[in-house]
Amino acid sequence: MTSAATRPAAQATDSISWSLRVWGMLITLCIVLFLDGLDVSMIGVALPSIGAELDLSTTTLQWLISGYVLGYGGLLLLGGRTADLLGRRKVFLIALAVFAIASLAGGLVTSGPLLILTRFVKGLAAAFTAPTGLSIITTNFAEGPARNKALSIYTVFGAGGYSSGLLFGGLMTGVGWRWTFLLPVPIALAALVAAYLLVPKDEAAEEGGHDILGALLSTAGMLLLVYTVVTAPEAGWGSVRTIGSFIAVVVLFAGFVVVEKRVAYPLVRLGILKKSSLVRASLAIIAVAGSYFSWQFIVTLYMQDSLGWSPLKLAMALLPVGLLVVGSAFFSDKLVDRFGTGPIIAVTMVVMAIGYLLFLRLDTAPSYWTMLLPAVLLIGIGWVGFPAINIQATNGIEDEEQGLAAGVLQTSMQVGAAIVLAVTTAIISSGAHTDTSPSAVLDAYRPGLEFAAGVTVVGALVALLAFLPKRRKPATEPEPELELVG
Repeated sequence: MTSAATRPAAQATDSISWSLRVWGMLITLCIVLFLDGLDVSMIGVALPSIGAELDLSTTTLQWLISGYVLGYGGLLLLGGRTADLLGRRKVFLIALAVFAIASLAGGLVTSGPLLILTRFVKGLAAAFTAPTGLSIITTNFAEGPARNKALSIYTVFGAGGYSSGLLFGGLMTGVGWRWTFLLPVPIALAALVAAYLLVPKDEAAEEGGHDILGALLSTAGMLLLVYTVVTAPEAGWGSVRTIGSFIAVVVLFAGFVVVEKRVAYPLVRLGILKKSSLVRASLAIIAVAGSYFSWQFIVTLYMQDSLGWSPLKLAMALLPVGLLVVGSAFFSDKLVDRFGTGPIIAVTMVVMAIGYLLFLRLDTAPSYWTMLLPAVLLIGIGWVGFPAINIQATNGIEDEEQGLAAGVLQTSMQVGAAIVLAVTTAIISSGAHTDTSPSAVLDAYRPGLEFAAGVTVVGALVALLAFLPKRRKPATEPEPELELVG
């Protein structure tokens, strides 16, 4: 018999009418996820200021984003598995404390490498808070309307963090770029106290183990892959170093697969990847996050460095993305209940792709009302499908593997986004030249914008393929039954 302190909250939350304590727990988890998303996009607005003060190149600046998302994505699978094994509440509290400390350190360091290191550590902490928070929800809310409502609110906060980071980044950078690192500190500390009081205690798994070797192989493989893509334009795509690095990446991932098949307690039970809904959700989230991070990276640098926009002006111009995401919190769960996850994902991704294609009309004197705003609104609608992606990924997964499923989805998002951003950076770096006029810079950036748009178009096509009628095998005629003559 379980005590009230450790009893799964799903027993009390199988309806959509929740107590104040349940609401408090959910909002606390939402705030932490909001910080995870905010930390990626908020720093993006500050990149020009950071680069100017610390004398960092565009390639190095890219690592302030990639360092975070790789630390985030590299250990997400281990984070989800650790939550299942050691207890979700314990893992969540420890990781959130590390996140707050790393945020403080990032606001105090004075060198580029140290700044990148603090970003990587913050990513590692988020690798434990994100899947743990998601699995706390999926194990404390019964599958169906209650869970759909909780996940919709939760993931809207996450998407709101990504999209609202531009506004917060613009405001903080206006004061000083270090405040983009310091802002999360008091919020994370307040959330830590609230989580300690509101998240119910849970039991650790009775048996299991950690796949440390698998975690090291997967993380090393992803770091080396992104590093190789980013440095390939300078070293040469056909150089010995680049080719050797790609071979090493293949070896690392092959070793990871071998370890997962043989280890007693694998980091990833490879059989979970046979679940088509999880695979489709993972592909969708790569397209949504990868294209958006790349687009924001280019737009931030071009608008501020080449067109002379202030961080706040840029933030206000792109604010509709955040407003659309926040507004969707009031109806996204109802859309899922009525139409299902698949149609919502497909439609929103198609709309997002159209937004990126419209943005390709960008010139050196863009009109906000006729050029920027329509594209920004359509891109924002793409994020409205974010809750449906998370719901699709976790539906039908057993409670003991909710952390793993959440880790797979979040890993796809972070690592996929880092790889797409790395390719985008490589594309624009290869086209860079000494002419720094707005038209020349735009010519160098445009292939990157086209690549980001192409990623979303492919993701939308994959989502639409799920609705094609399945080819049915011809039914075989039943064999006639023998009549027994008595």
